[in-house]
Amino acid sequence: MHSELVASRSADPRDSRESRSESRNGSSPNLDAVSLAIIEQLQEDGRRPYAAIGKAVGLSEAAVRQRVQKLLDQGVMQIVAVTDPLTVGFRRQAMVGIHVEGDVESVADALTAMSECEYVVMTAGSFDLMVEIVCEDDDHLLEVINRRIRAIPGVRSTESFVYLKLKKQTYMWGTR
Repeated sequence: MHSELVASRSADPRDSRESRSESRNGSSPNLDAVSLAIIEQLQEDGRRPYAAIGKAVGLSEAAVRQRVQKLLDQGVMQIVAVTDPLTVGFRRQAMVGIHVEGDVESVADALTAMSECEYVVMTAGSFDLMVEIVCEDDDHLLEVINRRIRAIPGVRSTESFVYLKLKKQTYMWGTR
């Protein structure tokens, strides 16, 4: 199935004419059909052996290993264990909407530096920034929002959306 997917994306699966993603440093790495298929294989199972991936995408194990390392180095992807925070001692999660006065990027940079902020995104809508926070408990959440986030220069106001229960958390959206 994935070999067919690779073939359908490009006449030559090793053709890297089209850039499909941005790396962390802002440059756009070239992601050919084979690299996209490798990413999809790892989204399905981050522990899938390189030999099995190679068979699915038509490369050797060594070639897959090199491509995976390049994708990691470029910041295109990460391979991590995804957990339910409640099961590993983090009893409080919240999404926090933030209104910013002035430079949104400097506030986003300050939030990115906080270990509790797992997800920071600049938005066009009711909030300038949306930040997902993972904390040990309510006291920890209060400290992060009240003493740290609201203390960042440029933060005008916050609105917190406390998570009551995690129903779905996946990262298998594939590639385009």
